[in-house]
Amino acid sequence: MAFNSLPVPIPSRTQFVLDAIRHAILTGALSPGQALVEVDLAARFGVSKTPVREALKTLAGTGLVVMSQYKGVTVRRVDADMAREVYDVRLLLEPEAVRRTIAQRAGLAAAEEALDRADRAKDAAERSLANREFHRALYLPCGNPLLTRMLDEVRDQAALVAAAAWAAQPSWQREAAEHRDILRRALDGDADGAARALHDHIGSFVRRAFPEQTAPDERGQA
Repeated sequence: MAFNSLPVPIPSRTQFVLDAIRHAILTGALSPGQALVEVDLAARFGVSKTPVREALKTLAGTGLVVMSQYKGVTVRRVDADMAREVYDVRLLLEPEAVRRTIAQRAGLAAAEEALDRADRAKDAAERSLANREFHRALYLPCGNPLLTRMLDEVRDQAALVAAAAWAAQPSWQREAAEHRDILRRALDGDADGAARALHDHIGSFVRRAFPEQTAPDERGQA
């Protein structure tokens, strides 16, 4: 058999399907609550059901889809409770991780590159994922692998929350300006200032996008 006729390895097919489904979810091409049927997805992507099944398992692990014994696999719905749970984890862990990264004088080139990609993004999914890469580039070198893994576990869910919020109220330009401020403080070596700015950034986003049941005049004070 000629080399160029060898089949593509399953992991590559799985990654292709995983990336395509993730992009479709984050752009709204696959809507919240929509059923994801293995045979239909396999036909759509021109693969067998095996890479589809493996991709869906991975997406269930990251929180983008939900697997149910009775309903099968569906796109996860975003509601205020889910958003607050995800962002509460980030509020508790991410500012401290970033403070440690900056205190260690770790390189921040990857964070700068991620913001540049976000600025050039062609759609909400690209922008959301680039923003998640920015945040990860800030917390990845924190020096605590367990802390990094815990934050990695909510990355896709944070992207899903952001995509849902932007669909209702496109505020990504405000978040982009806040990202630049956080990066500026980080590049200046201001660990505490960057951590405070990040905490404000995370907290204000979820309050704007999913306000508590408060009086209308209180909602604008986030």
